[in-house]
Amino acid sequence: MIEINGYGLSLEAIRKVARHHASVVLGDEGRAAILRSQRILNEIVATDRPVYGINTGFGIFSEQRIPRRDSATLSRNLILSHAVGTGAPLPTEVVRAAMLVRANALTKGYSGVRVEIVETLLNMLNAGVTPLVPGQGSLGSSGDLLPLSHLALVFTTDAEDRAEDSGFAEYQGEILDGKTAMLRAGIPRLRLGPKEGLALNNGATFSAAIAALSVEDADYLLNVADAALALSLEAVMGCRSAFDPRLHRARSHVGQLTVSEHVLKLTDGSQLLDAAGRIQDAYSLRCAPQVNGAARDTLVFVRQIIEREVNAATDNPLIFENGEVLSGGNFHGEPVGMAMDFLAIVMAEVAAISERRIFRLTDGKLNGGLPPMLVDTPEDAGLNSGLMMPQYTAASLVLENQTLATPDSVHSLPTSGEQEDHNANSMTAARHAREVLFNTAHVLAIELYTAARALDLRLRALPGLRPGRRTSMIYHSIREKVPYRAGDAWWGPEIEAVKEMILNREFEELTDL
Repeated sequence: MIEINGYGLSLEAIRKVARHHASVVLGDEGRAAILRSQRILNEIVATDRPVYGINTGFGIFSEQRIPRRDSATLSRNLILSHAVGTGAPLPTEVVRAAMLVRANALTKGYSGVRVEIVETLLNMLNAGVTPLVPGQGSLGSSGDLLPLSHLALVFTTDAEDRAEDSGFAEYQGEILDGKTAMLRAGIPRLRLGPKEGLALNNGATFSAAIAALSVEDADYLLNVADAALALSLEAVMGCRSAFDPRLHRARSHVGQLTVSEHVLKLTDGSQLLDAAGRIQDAYSLRCAPQVNGAARDTLVFVRQIIEREVNAATDNPLIFENGEVLSGGNFHGEPVGMAMDFLAIVMAEVAAISERRIFRLTDGKLNGGLPPMLVDTPEDAGLNSGLMMPQYTAASLVLENQTLATPDSVHSLPTSGEQEDHNANSMTAARHAREVLFNTAHVLAIELYTAARALDLRLRALPGLRPGRRTSMIYHSIREKVPYRAGDAWWGPEIEAVKEMILNREFEELTDL
């Protein structure tokens, strides 16, 4: 059971709710904060003083006064008119993560919404009602207006209560209009009050939701990357000295020290390391702690940014206890956009150095005497292509990552008649970072698969040597799913099986720090 109070929501909790359907409940502190904020809002509405988003228009229309009698229509119109996203629907886990993050933001008590708004979001999560939200169209400023509006369409309504204006949602395996989905789940739809429409669609919430899941995935993938490195290092009988902690303490970067110690832990007991008698290895092996370590250090920073964001009040304006209403820019997605650009860059590099090791393992001149392309025997070369083509796939994904990792947050176009003249592009940055992560997972799957085959051939040639205890366990877990095959075979499904092992976190315990 996950309890939200507007603070302390962890990225791990978001992952559990988004992917594993952990139950969520509103905590007492959060409930009290929401009620306090709603009371202040009602007092402000009663004075009829002009306050942005409460009794004015939005964006370029911020100077237009709206009569109190039209406040519900104002909120409803905002949701209807802003739900203009396009593209394929976002994955269920992303929408669920966004629902949780938005509920937590409203629970901080700066938004003026009713408790029913937050409880409805949580009831939808617990019942499994997931709005269909198009993935494209958001600039991340003023927050993720479009996707949040698509989300809100499902559980908000007006006097006409038209099913055709209720968006779409998935419920119990069916795609239904939002009204029907909510009816079947037994969750009442809500008519919005003053400011509630703006509170629902203001904030870089979908950007943050994708970011939260991406940070959790990246943290795990970096462990897998170390494991793939360790297997490759053993397969080519690489040098242990490049991982000596004394060397990395001399530079003082925490990440590279972590990687070096992790690889030594994974290969502990190995008789393959240093068996070739080389003085030093190529960069893709020797400098991996520096590359993967920089990724780890960057991820620490990115995690801090996203943890703050998922526990932030991000709509506009914000309501404070003294009745003051402050209009600002907490909805702006720049922190998330920049963080996701950083994450995309470092994970693209993790995949890039992994691909170089795949290449080295398959090159008969570079792999320490193994057959070219890791065919079963040198005599098979030509008749069999071996693992020639998986390296092509890895190279293609690395090249794609290089394009996807081009920063998105540096790009901006003005909107709303120049009132919103610098936009964050955070949603695009988050989506691209997520694509980089999936590509990286596939590259790492290819390296694990290739290194496992290289170890087969190495140990067949040198049966008196043994790999490390942890690397041996990782190798055997792969072989349980995909046994060694001597001749050419359809490698694709076997690599996909290894990737599924990664995505299902089957290597989590084996690669744990």
